[in-house]
Amino acid sequence: MSIVAPSSALDDEPQYEAEADIAHRFDRVPPNDQEAEESVAGSVQLSKDAIADLIDLKLKPEHFYRPKLGMIYRVVLDMYAAGEPVDPITLSAELQRLGQLTRIGGAAYLHSLVQAVPTAANAAYYGEIIKERATLRGLVEAGTRITQMGYAAEGEVTDVVEAAQSEIFALVEERTDDTLLRVEVGMDVTVGRVEARGQKGAGLTGIPTGFVDLDALTEGFQPGQLIVIAARPAIGKSTLAMDFVRASAIKNQLTTAFFSLEMGREELQLRLLSAEGGVALHHLRSGNMTEDDWARLAKAMPRVNAAPLFLDDAPNLSALEIRTKSRKLAQRHDLKLIVIDYLQLMESGTSRRAENRQQEVSDMSRKLKLLAKELEVPVIALSQLNRGPEQRTDKKPMLSDLRESGAIEQDADMVILLDRPDAYEKESDRAGETDLIVAKHRNGPTATVTVASQLHYSRFRDMAHT
Repeated sequence: MSIVAPSSALDDEPQYEAEADIAHRFDRVPPNDQEAEESVAGSVQLSKDAIADLIDLKLKPEHFYRPKLGMIYRVVLDMYAAGEPVDPITLSAELQRLGQLTRIGGAAYLHSLVQAVPTAANAAYYGEIIKERATLRGLVEAGTRITQMGYAAEGEVTDVVEAAQSEIFALVEERTDDTLLRVEVGMDVTVGRVEARGQKGAGLTGIPTGFVDLDALTEGFQPGQLIVIAARPAIGKSTLAMDFVRASAIKNQLTTAFFSLEMGREELQLRLLSAEGGVALHHLRSGNMTEDDWARLAKAMPRVNAAPLFLDDAPNLSALEIRTKSRKLAQRHDLKLIVIDYLQLMESGTSRRAENRQQEVSDMSRKLKLLAKELEVPVIALSQLNRGPEQRTDKKPMLSDLRESGAIEQDADMVILLDRPDAYEKESDRAGETDLIVAKHRNGPTATVTVASQLHYSRFRDMAHT
């Protein structure tokens, strides 16, 4: 029975058209390119160089939309790995032995594939097309799964969002089946790097810290490391973090992301200009600038503006939001360093409250460590110390003074504690000095590095430069 809409329902026609369009879209054939798949299946029968090019391209049988062409490619790879020649006759015989010749269309079909190939030299180009179409199909499938997750509404919203992100990033990274490898894989590259470091001499292997003694101790901040800078309030955590940022982004032109949950953009910019230009911070804040101040500022501004430094001053950022923004920055730029100021101000990112704050911080520190490993960059996270140092006669901080210390200490590859003797004792004979106590160093020695405090310029300096 057909239903005719009354004239008053004409305004609803666009809705009917939209529904019809949705139905049409769900009936579409998934993205694929038959000619490219057939050209690859023909090329591999003509040239072993074509097979090698496709292996280098990491084209896999599952990238094919048509099962029979994927089957042909799989058998070709097996024959190539076994050192057997591949041509229409040998391939036909192997498929016959496997009981698959009839299923793929017979020997005549293999010959037709060869005859249809314009040139085997373009095999890699055809392979790229196949991989692109496979990625698009994966995107369609991932979209369907994400839609199902949204409608199911099972678990925490942030967990669903993270699962959805993982679906998308899995398509780009294609890490599946490529991570569990024999120890010998890449060993020649590792040894080659050791040799290169020896030839390089005293050069750093990681991101420069900007401090000579600290660089000598750490070899720079290494990819995948979680570095925690911890101190009591007003000791200089943010200042030290900004020194690391300046060394990376301004002095070495390395893309750096600074997430500040405490200070706004203007405050960060003022501190950068003060430290880089040697202009007193209180002069910048008050506007009472001397001619010399303006001259120094004019020289510093171009260096700061040209730096590949990205600032984010959004408050209440969660680990998930930082991860999302960092991933995006890593895709668009060659991200080398992430700095977060500071850990205890981060949100857990879940709508359900954890049993206690320690559990929340534990979850966040673990996510930051995973972020460092995933993006292969050092992540520096600032953290507060509890009141332990203030309650002791010796004000020197210890690892146990970390707030929610268990998880942070466990996840961190390096922990740097700041100690300023003159912060507690105004008449200290060490006025103007700050100790950077490397209390944990997973891949190296621990030690104390003493630097000069120049807090009126919002910076620390090597003692030799005082």
